[in-house]
Amino acid sequence: MENQNPSLNSNQPRFNIIYFANKYEDQIKDTFSFPHGLRKATSYNEIFDIVSHLSVFELNVSIFLEVEPAQVHEAFNLVDSLKKNWLSRNIVIIFLLTEPDAAVTQKAFDLRVSDCYTPPFNFTDVQLRLEFLSAYKILNEQLKNLPEQPLQQYKAPFLKRAFDIVFSTTALILLSPVFLIVALLIKLDSRGPVFYTSKRVGTGYKIFDFYKFRSMRQNADKEVQNLMNKNQYGESAFFKLQNDPRVTKLGSFLRNTSIDELPQLFNVIKGDMSIVGNRPLPLYEAEQLTTNEWSMRFLGPAGITGLWQIIKRGKSDMSDRERKKLDNFYNKKFSIWLDLKIIFMTIPVLFQKEKV
Repeated sequence: MENQNPSLNSNQPRFNIIYFANKYEDQIKDTFSFPHGLRKATSYNEIFDIVSHLSVFELNVSIFLEVEPAQVHEAFNLVDSLKKNWLSRNIVIIFLLTEPDAAVTQKAFDLRVSDCYTPPFNFTDVQLRLEFLSAYKILNEQLKNLPEQPLQQYKAPFLKRAFDIVFSTTALILLSPVFLIVALLIKLDSRGPVFYTSKRVGTGYKIFDFYKFRSMRQNADKEVQNLMNKNQYGESAFFKLQNDPRVTKLGSFLRNTSIDELPQLFNVIKGDMSIVGNRPLPLYEAEQLTTNEWSMRFLGPAGITGLWQIIKRGKSDMSDRERKKLDNFYNKKFSIWLDLKIIFMTIPVLFQKEKV
């Protein structure tokens, strides 16, 4: 008798994303139709039914839940049911809220929802987050059997976080006259806002708004693709230009003295970054770092300064492998004493002569 259950005929899932959505359905289809297989559910109960009938080999799926205010409790009940089942408890579940609600977001994370997006949000960010979560699951599975190197989700130690807050708050107070002067000079130098904000990928592949004093002309990000052939790092996942044509006259001074980095003190206070850590990366760089070794760099703190800055800042002869080793070394060995050493070693680097 022929087997009528297709899931038993193959170890390959017929789909790897299950979603329930109305408002966001078109964006989900546009973003994830290829190379992912999509399975739409018409209700939360149907999602539970679909998951309950998956074979062991088909559990490597992710779930998108569009959550309206009237459906919050129903969504929580679904997550609670899936997390209580040992077979489905590790499935990636992402909430897509239709309206902002901090209480819902907090409750979602308490229930171990993988991520919760509040409007307005960009589905490119959601795509990058899903790619990392999928890679993280594989990495976790590979490393959890290595007792000498247990994989833990990064959480800033109390002493490191306390140091970050005290240091950044004190620096902002002392440097407030510098902020005012630089803001005025930027306005006089070129058109555009004083601060430059971009999306960066930091700890745990969290995407956040990254602050700098603007040192380039407006819309400089849109010129990256046309300048890739001039990358000082060559064929690399990292991108930087010598004598960058996008940099303004004042911007060159701000970058060479690292004054443009000062607004990241606000990122530290917000908890997006630490004073010392691995540099948060632009989306176009982070999305290329998908191997296990590279994924490790995102499991530690993101920082304003770090080992790159004090060892070979701006030098084109630093290979991708050297960068990888420095990032992973810091993730394994960081301490308040190492942080203090890096901070003191950063000071002379601020007066370096290379255009970076």
